Amino acid sequence: MKLLEDRIQKDGLILNDDILKVDSFLNHQVDPALMMEIGKEFARIFADTNADRILTVESSGIAPAVMAGYVMDLPVVFARKHKSLTLPDNVYTADVFSFTKQVKNKIIIDKRFLHPDENILIIDDFLANGQAVYGLLDITKAAGANIQGVGIVIEKTFQRGRKLLDENNIRVEALARISEFKDGKVVFTED
Repeated sequence: MKLLEDRIQKDGLILNDDILKVDSFLNHQVDPALMMEIGKEFARIFADTNADRILTVESSGIAPAVMAGYVMDLPVVFARKHKSLTLPDNVYTADVFSFTKQVKNKIIIDKRFLHPDENILIIDDFLANGQAVYGLLDITKAAGANIQGVGIVIEKTFQRGRKLLDENNIRVEALARISEFKDGKVVFTED
């Protein structure tokens, strides 16, 4: 998605060989117009899925997932990283390690919002090592729901996340695929 790639080149900050900071438009400050275009693109790509709902993880996956849900007219459920007093005990959980924060979180989804035999589309902000997506896959499997695909805003192809998903025959569609960071610039994978 050229619009996204251009924005990454303009406003993304490369912190080291593994980390790209996109907090000015995706995961601290959100650009709603860009997120709407991302939502439209996910809706176009996944039009053939018959998805019943979209799943994501708080907090950076929420904006693109909500916009895709709006365009596709689907409810969006996000896995929480912290259990609140209002969350019941009847939940699905999975452990997820955050590479950028260097912590393990237990993600949680209320069982009322995920049902057996539903068709689930996962939308998330980054695919690097695949931990967040794998946590959502574990929860979806525990619920007896069907994965229709995984939509990723930014994929770092030089990390192992895609390989793990491909090995499990999971359809993955990324809007911007980064092959490396070189000389202070992002290099995108040519499809």
